[in-house]
Amino acid sequence: MANRRYASIVVVLALALLLAACGQESVQADDEAAVTVEQVGDSELARITLSEHAVQRLAVQTAAVEEATVGGERHKVVPHAAVIWDSSGQAWTYAALEAHVYMRAPIAVLRIDGDAALLSDGPETGTQVVVVGAPELWGAETGVGGGH
Repeated sequence: MANRRYASIVVVLALALLLAACGQESVQADDEAAVTVEQVGDSELARITLSEHAVQRLAVQTAAVEEATVGGERHKVVPHAAVIWDSSGQAWTYAALEAHVYMRAPIAVLRIDGDAALLSDGPETGTQVVVVGAPELWGAETGVGGGH
């Protein structure tokens, strides 16, 4: 009777270890395929490609670069949420190149007006920029948080 009990415990432990190992492999495989970062030539920029699962998990949303007349001058306008600042004070946004593919683009912010950033320079009007998920793209591109 004690041998059966011992054998049952060993079998249960072995199955638990096997299931745990299988779960870890599938999670790691999903993480590896979630994002691809490809450097663009000799520049500091990279093309970031997200899997469909990553786009859904991050709930990535974009908005178009617009134009507005402010003080009698035309300016490009992006949602304030689309602006990322690096440690040197340079402003960036992530432009959508195609479905699930993004690249950081430099912008020159004149001022922030509520939820809008007025630009003196940036992507072309109509370009889709990331307004939800930009910090995660920054982390993937720069390796912040171990994502790279």
